[in-house]
Amino acid sequence: MRSIKQLTGGLFLLLLANFTLQSQAAASGGNLLFYGLAGLALLIFFFIVVSVADNFMVIESNQSGINGEKANMGLYPRINELFSSKKPGFLDKEHVYTLRKGYDIPLEGAASTNVDTQTKATRFAIMPPDFVGLMPIPKVTVEVGDTVKAGDTVFYDKQLDRIKFAAPVSGEVIEIKRGLKRAIDAIVILADNNQVSRAYTVPAANASRSELVEFLLESGAWPGIRQRPYNVVADPDLVPRDIFVSTFDTAPLAADSALAIAGRKAAFQAGIDVLNRLTDGLVYLGLDGRGDTASPYASIVHAEKRYFRGPHPAGNVGVQIHHIHPAGVGADTVWTLDVNAVLTIGELFLHGRYTTQRVVALAGAELATPRHVATHAGANLGELLKGETLTNVRVLSGDVLTGSAVGTEGFLGFFDRQVTVLAEGDQPELFGWLLPLKARASISPTIPTFSKFAATTNTHGERRAFVVNNDYEQVMPMDIYTQQLMKAIMINDFEAMEGLGIYELVEEDVALAEFVCVSKQPLQTILRDGLTTMMQQG
Repeated sequence: MRSIKQLTGGLFLLLLANFTLQSQAAASGGNLLFYGLAGLALLIFFFIVVSVADNFMVIESNQSGINGEKANMGLYPRINELFSSKKPGFLDKEHVYTLRKGYDIPLEGAASTNVDTQTKATRFAIMPPDFVGLMPIPKVTVEVGDTVKAGDTVFYDKQLDRIKFAAPVSGEVIEIKRGLKRAIDAIVILADNNQVSRAYTVPAANASRSELVEFLLESGAWPGIRQRPYNVVADPDLVPRDIFVSTFDTAPLAADSALAIAGRKAAFQAGIDVLNRLTDGLVYLGLDGRGDTASPYASIVHAEKRYFRGPHPAGNVGVQIHHIHPAGVGADTVWTLDVNAVLTIGELFLHGRYTTQRVVALAGAELATPRHVATHAGANLGELLKGETLTNVRVLSGDVLTGSAVGTEGFLGFFDRQVTVLAEGDQPELFGWLLPLKARASISPTIPTFSKFAATTNTHGERRAFVVNNDYEQVMPMDIYTQQLMKAIMINDFEAMEGLGIYELVEEDVALAEFVCVSKQPLQTILRDGLTTMMQQG
């Protein structure tokens, strides 16, 4: 719109000059210059009219949900449409969103597609800090020495006592770890060799929504459902506008999404069918459109499928929500699930058993054999990495952008789908910023990256005041002014926070912006502080 205003001003000045030259031309007997300027003015006027009409058509199509790569509703094609790579044939009749902003960090150490079924963890944990919004000291219902089955309740929140948190495996409770101020950090279970699930009476096919909700609450499967805004455990008393499931992950060294439902497609379909009964709106599946073949989730029915193409964070469910139908408070509250949560619900209704079985990527250049491994939620990382030589490394539960450094004594986060091992960046680089002799990731063309490289934990700088540039905008495929939002959070400007779109974001959505931030600002921490503040304000 600014460019249109500038063109309008230029047109006015051109017309003014034209009238002046017309009078001079009449006095001198020449009018060629006058007609030339008049023709140019008409062309500029026509361009303004077409541009305004094009903008209004695009705005209207976005508000109507008609957007994406296939549905450019403007009057003329975009430059990126003329020169973009050709889509594979399976996307011809699909809803496709192509995201131009983002960045894929070229790291070494991606997990092979082989699934290791021999590596077994014996200790598993369920950790209250994995679930945002709970009180730091929940009500623990088990003691050390108790025997539990998969699905048995081990704790519940004192403010949300309807929501039960279940044991991920069957076995013996061997430890209740406490942190600062006696907060519960983890409940550790020594797993049985042969897993046993708690017995369930599955609701009938014609059960009401309220009966389904109560069953999911009592079963222990409910905590896998998260609510936007805030990314907290879903409120069972609310009916979401829509439910969103992202079926792929674009984070660095992410797990292969196809392995998650290999041989379990029926359970996934059963989970989707249940989700349809929990909302009056739609269940959306975010599918991977980057490859040459259709997603393995494409055959799932009773869900609205939306394909996404582009670099990370195209796989983030928050990015997908933003482009499909943005979330908000009140009537725009939505729920989100990952593939594993859908599978847990599906197994519950299909086979009457509780299982947190999943395929996890063990990734990182420091590993001798990066691979996928079949395990359960909360597995001990040291046991999953048994046989690897781990010297001066940092072990993360999660990816390099959002993962938690828990070490080999830590456990796999409930919502994490990979374990990443990085070399500690404790080796100083003399004039490293001036002489970038080592390969590193950067969105700046001054430090080109021609191949994958082994990452370290070195941040190449320390925290400083915000530097105003467009780095955030290059990697954020969302219409949000990230830097302005962060500043509003830091000064507790509630109206600005709401107006700048805080309700659409969670930590993973700004993780890439934090990575490219030249100011080294902890954007994820700042955002969580802002979300907590907004929750407290009601």
